[in-house]
Amino acid sequence: MNDRRYRVLLIATHPVQYSAPSFREMATRPRLDIEVAYCSMQGAQSAVDKDFGVEVKWDVPLLDGYRHTEVSNRATRPSLDRFFGLRNSGLWRMIGKGNYDAIVIYTGYRFASFWIALLAAKFTGTPVMFGTDATTLVPRSGKSWKTTLKKWVWPIYFRRADQVLAPSTATREMLLSIGIPANRIALTPYVVDNDRWRAQAALVDRAKVRAEWRVPLSANVILFCAKLQPWKRPQDLLRAFARANSLNIYLIYAGDGPLLEELKRETEQLGVNDRVRFLGFVNQSQLPSVYKSSDLFVLPSDYEPFGVVVNEAMLCGCAVAVSNRVGAAFDLVHPENGFVFPSGDVDALAALIDESVANPDRLRRMGELSSRRMESWSVRENVDAFLQSVERAVSVRGGAKP
Repeated sequence: MNDRRYRVLLIATHPVQYSAPSFREMATRPRLDIEVAYCSMQGAQSAVDKDFGVEVKWDVPLLDGYRHTEVSNRATRPSLDRFFGLRNSGLWRMIGKGNYDAIVIYTGYRFASFWIALLAAKFTGTPVMFGTDATTLVPRSGKSWKTTLKKWVWPIYFRRADQVLAPSTATREMLLSIGIPANRIALTPYVVDNDRWRAQAALVDRAKVRAEWRVPLSANVILFCAKLQPWKRPQDLLRAFARANSLNIYLIYAGDGPLLEELKRETEQLGVNDRVRFLGFVNQSQLPSVYKSSDLFVLPSDYEPFGVVVNEAMLCGCAVAVSNRVGAAFDLVHPENGFVFPSGDVDALAALIDESVANPDRLRRMGELSSRRMESWSVRENVDAFLQSVERAVSVRGGAKP
């Protein structure tokens, strides 16, 4: 039985609410000695989110329970939106002196710090792991030249990794399609803190929340919970909702973004403003009450590599409906707990809404099965797969360092 303890450096752009639970779980594993190096502290500190349009500081623990450090950013204009916005040159010395068994880079190639870390790992002969959540070569912009470039560059790029981390089955299939060997791909499920979500959802007073929304307890509630960005297509849901036959349904938008005012205007034009509610930005600690007080969660995106909001909704007992461009559809959404519809097809979405609200008992049962599905898509599975990928990466290089 392999009982080696691996010393692993994880390099991340900034603290993220979805990563912290896995980092905490890794820190409890006797065979992992992890340290997280952050290139920025955005997220743990208040800052204006350019998409939400409001000042955001996540109100859940991001830095508790694991060893971490902030690596000084030497960028002239620090930013998470530019290549030279993260230039953490100290990573070179950290990797060179750290005697790590493996380096895991979560920053992505669009930052200078990724290349600093990758070159340092190669220079020291340390196994290196990185990945992607992409499920297709087609970029969000749809520009064909980018697709062609990725077709040529990505096979070379991903072969630089001793193990490629894929958070979903759809990502794994994409990597296989460009020639990455199966034994170099690790399916590390895209997860949230299941225990925390379930515990908080159990405390929700659904009747109280519905009263605050001015929504009858007997009504069916359709929920959109994401940034109001064009590629998430929140307007498709509004138009489908307006076409639905039942008047005993309400639509809730939880989130902010550039389409907010446009959506409000269209709500008036469609004559459904009395049954649509805009909650604005909702922080993490308040989201369980939003999901738990809804019946059907809908994500109509035309570009969504995974969609962790689907995990959250399912953990809180929501039936889910996602477009066929949402990565989570392949792993989490099945006929027993949800629906998959063609992206951009408003008529199909309207028919789906009619079908779901026509049978409230079935919708409730689908919500229960959503929660049950998440029992095997958790932090536990994520870290188990991560540890196995570290073992494979190290074994190729001849074993752990003394």
